[in-house]
Amino acid sequence: MDAIDLKYGARTLSCCLPDARVLQPAPITPPPDVRGEIEAALDAPLGTRPLEEIVSPGETVVIVTSDITRYTGSEHYLPVLVERLGRAGVADDDISIVVALGIHRKQTAEEHRKIVGSLYGRIAVYDHECDDPAELATLGVTAGGIPVTVNRRVAEADRVIVTGTAGFHYFAGFGGGRKGLVPGVASRETCMASHFAVFNPPEIGGRHPLAKTGVLDGNPVHAALLESARMVEPDFLLNTVLSPGKQILRVFCGELESAHRAACEMARELYTVPLDAPADLAVVSCGGHPKDINFIQSHKALDYGVAALKPGGTIVLLAACPDGFGNPTFFDWFRYKNLEKFEAGLRAHYEINGQTAYATLIKAQNYRVILVTELDAEVVRAMGMEKATDLEEALALAAERLSEKPRTVVVPDGGTVLPESLTL
Repeated sequence: MDAIDLKYGARTLSCCLPDARVLQPAPITPPPDVRGEIEAALDAPLGTRPLEEIVSPGETVVIVTSDITRYTGSEHYLPVLVERLGRAGVADDDISIVVALGIHRKQTAEEHRKIVGSLYGRIAVYDHECDDPAELATLGVTAGGIPVTVNRRVAEADRVIVTGTAGFHYFAGFGGGRKGLVPGVASRETCMASHFAVFNPPEIGGRHPLAKTGVLDGNPVHAALLESARMVEPDFLLNTVLSPGKQILRVFCGELESAHRAACEMARELYTVPLDAPADLAVVSCGGHPKDINFIQSHKALDYGVAALKPGGTIVLLAACPDGFGNPTFFDWFRYKNLEKFEAGLRAHYEINGQTAYATLIKAQNYRVILVTELDAEVVRAMGMEKATDLEEALALAAERLSEKPRTVVVPDGGTVLPESLTL
């Protein structure tokens, strides 16, 4: 087979594995006119009136958009949204952009510039603050018992527009949609409470079987997030579906759930890749920067990648992680080595980072995970995995415990592709 290019941070590595199957979505050509695609979606929203019929002159409008770890094409669609708002009589001074950090770090000025594109310096941009009571407003409690507290600027706006991208999520089913609000602009307490739905009731124990990648119907996490997000009463949604090269393929606009569901269906059809049989070895790239900016983001590719493996199989994951773990409390959770004790710790004091760490340890104990990464080797070992300094070393390590001709798959964009074995 020809060499396969695999992205690693800002670099591209070359991989040549004879007889390996490359798992990637069917080719799809991006629209030649990205602005035209955005305009067409805005002209025909799903489940609601056009944006221009919703907003009025003098109203304050907040546009919620994703942070730098989740590329969405925002530099293309945010200027179009602001132009539409302007044509509807909404002044620039009445528009603000809130970056949905959730519990992530603040953005730099340069990251703000990348996110908002030509609007930088024209429209006010604010980072969400999940731990500052002065920046938060309480909306109430959901029927499911989740206290909903969100960004005050969002809560007090006359109109709220939520933006993002629809792609797989390892326990909420899909990203995008309601996640722009919860956890995007929610308090830390609301983030934790809404994500706690990943677990079965204590008397059953373990994770809920439908809290998994690509599932919305019956997924308790999705239901909790949607119920919480609806309390914000968002007026409009814009979600993109992106190509592996981060180009906008389609844009979906309209009501929070209707438009999001449509985007998710396209993402599911595009990025689920069937397998006749599970593999012995999977070589997976997260997709490069920013998908491997930190380990929490890289975990998505790990979660999707092991779906290609037979039990006990080996995954080589290219995850640069120049920003480390992505949250200072993440690594603390690896004080637990026993999964039952880990689950008990999470139930006693739930953290989203702890949930990601728990999911990581489950995979590390069920598969052999070799990381090509900038993370320290001792740290990687404490997480139950092995570090390799480069791809060649990783493949040599993998070969030591595999047959001479292992069934092998390569996933160039592991942060978006979900292998689906038909024989598991």
